[in-house]
Amino acid sequence: MTAVDLLRQQLCEYGRRAVELGLVLGTSGNLSARHDDLVAVTPAGVALDRLTPELCPVVDVDGYLVEGGTQPSSETPMHLAIYASTAARAVVHTHSVFGTVVATTMTELPPVHYNALMLGGVVKVAEYATYGTPELAANIRCAMEGKQAALMANHGGVTIGATMAQAFDAARLLEWLCEVYVRGLSVGKPVVLTDEQLAAVVERSLNPPTFPRRDT
Repeated sequence: MTAVDLLRQQLCEYGRRAVELGLVLGTSGNLSARHDDLVAVTPAGVALDRLTPELCPVVDVDGYLVEGGTQPSSETPMHLAIYASTAARAVVHTHSVFGTVVATTMTELPPVHYNALMLGGVVKVAEYATYGTPELAANIRCAMEGKQAALMANHGGVTIGATMAQAFDAARLLEWLCEVYVRGLSVGKPVVLTDEQLAAVVERSLNPPTFPRRDT
């Protein structure tokens, strides 16, 4: 089994998990994973919980179809743009409820919890453009700069990682952060962490506490 075959299997596994967790609905959302200059991507028009490896096409980094009898996702240009501008090896695009709520109402998701640092801090909302277009790909690439995640205005979210597992965990974290923010608004005005507070979290993570062992 080749490395690309393994990636196609991962698309099926994580596609099912995305549906089970409510990160996508119907045929919405798409995933991809890269090996060298080849990218395995979910196909157009197929629900992510109905994927099989042979349904997942393979394109090269220039967008040419290399393998598979189905057409790649219409969002493939966005995936390729991300690969061209980052070190990502996996991309997850979702239409999750709370992420989409934030993406339809705000220009960014502020860091209301220190776990936002795992995505790069403030999550930007890319300007709206029609799905599958070069304009959307360019907008996402700009919003994603230096980040692990971005939201897409009136659309959804996208996350990246060095592996599919990392990109998927980032998608789950993005949805959690969006849910915390949206639910917080129902109670009051969410408090946003300051740069100083976030810097202190980084410092703490670099210098964790140590605990002495009790002598016995």
